Amino acid sequence: MSSITLLSTAVFADGDWPEKEELKLGFIKLTDMAPLAIAYEKGYFEDEGLYVTLEAQANWKVLLDRVIDGQLDGAHMLAGQPLGATIGFGTQSHIVTAFSMDLNGNGITVSNDIWAQMKQHIPHENGKPVHPIKADALKPVVDSYIAQGKPFNMGMVFPVSTHNYELRYWLAAGNIHPGFYAPHKGDISGQIDAQALLSVTPPPQMPATMEAGTIYGYCVGEPWNQQAVFKGIGVPVITDYEIWKDNPEKVFGVSKEWADKNPNTHKRLVKALIRAAMWLDANDNANRPEAVKILAKPQYVGADADVIANSMTGTFEYEKGDKRPVPDFNVFFRYYATYPYYSDAIWYLTQMRRWGQISEQKPDEWYFDVAEKVYRPDIYAQAAQDLIEEGLASADGFPDFASEDGFRAPQTHFIDNITYNGKAPNAYLEKFSIGLKGEQTL
Repeated sequence: MSSITLLSTAVFADGDWPEKEELKLGFIKLTDMAPLAIAYEKGYFEDEGLYVTLEAQANWKVLLDRVIDGQLDGAHMLAGQPLGATIGFGTQSHIVTAFSMDLNGNGITVSNDIWAQMKQHIPHENGKPVHPIKADALKPVVDSYIAQGKPFNMGMVFPVSTHNYELRYWLAAGNIHPGFYAPHKGDISGQIDAQALLSVTPPPQMPATMEAGTIYGYCVGEPWNQQAVFKGIGVPVITDYEIWKDNPEKVFGVSKEWADKNPNTHKRLVKALIRAAMWLDANDNANRPEAVKILAKPQYVGADADVIANSMTGTFEYEKGDKRPVPDFNVFFRYYATYPYYSDAIWYLTQMRRWGQISEQKPDEWYFDVAEKVYRPDIYAQAAQDLIEEGLASADGFPDFASEDGFRAPQTHFIDNITYNGKAPNAYLEKFSIGLKGEQTL
C-alpha cells in the first residue's frame, strides 16, 4: 500500500493522472502478445498507475467486437483490424493505434504430404533445402489438385490479418492466384478466381485443423508453426521475415472514443508497453529465456516452453531437425519496431485494394488520410518523450521526433524483389502482375 502510494505520488507529479485506472485488455494466445505479459509481470502498468487485467480472447472477431462495444479497454490486434474497421470492411468503427507491437513473427506451414510433393521442386545444398522457399515449388502441387478437380485449401487467421496478406503475397509471387474479395457484391469469401482457397481458422486451432485434413497448410504466428514440427504433422516452409524483411505485425488498438476520453491513460499504457518492448530486446535478447517461461504460463500463450523458445530465442526449425538461426524472427523494439509508421498502415491498405477488400481505386491522398486517422505517432512520441525525461529510456532508441514524417525509406527486401514506397501507393499496386490496380473492379 505504502509503496504504491509513494510511487504514484512521484509518477503523477506532472498532474497527468490517468482518467481510468482499472483496465481490461484483450489478447490472442500468440507469442507476439509478449509486451502485454511483460508489462504486467514486470510492474510497468502499475508504475503508470494502471491496474490491468489481461484476458485471452477466443478469436480476432470476438476481440475486435469487444473493443468496439467497450467490454475491453484495448487489445493486441492484427494491424489490419483498426484500418479495416475504420474504413468499414467487415465492421464499421473508428479504431486507433499508437503502438506497433512487433516486427516479423509469422510462418507458413504445409502438411507432411504437401511438403513431400513440394520438396522435389526445391533446390538443395548439402542435403538441405535452399531457403527462402518460394511458392514456385508449391505451384505444381496446386496445379495437380486443380487438374483433379480438388480444391486446394489453406488457412489464415482473419480477412484483414497480416497472415492473410503475407500468404497471398507469397502465393502470388509464385504465380498462384489466392482469390479476390468483392464486398460491393456481398462476396467476402476472398475466393473469386482463386487457385488456392483461403479460409479463416483461429490460430491455436491451425495445427489440429491441418492434421484433420481440412486444410493443407496455413499462415500463422508462433508457436503454432513450431508446434506442427513438434507434433510431426507439418513443415514450416518460410517465415514472414523471408517474405518481407522486418515487416510490421501486431498493434495495440483502442477505440477512438476511448482514446478521446482517456488521453492520459492511453499515453501511460503506451509508456508501459514501450518499456516492455525494450526489456524484450535488451542486451541482444538476453531476457528472452525468461520471457519464454512467462509466455508458457496458461494465462498467456499456454504452450510448451520448448515450442515457444524455438522462435523466441533466435532460431526457427523448418523440417524436423533443420533448425536455423533467425535472430530477428521476433523483434519487439529494435529498428523502431514500436513506432506506428504511416507507411506501415498504407502497405496494409494497398493489400486490401490489391485483393478487392477496397472495391474501387482510391487516390494516393485517401491512403494518407486513412493512415493519419488510424495511426497515432503523436501519442507515441508523447509517451517516449516522458520515458526519456524520466530516465527510463534513451532518445537514441527512437526516431528523431522533430524530423520524422512517419514514412520509412522505400523498402526493398521482399521475396519478389518489388520495392515498396509508402508515398506512392497506386504506383506500388501497378507493379504486381496478380491483383487489382488502377480503375479495375470486379
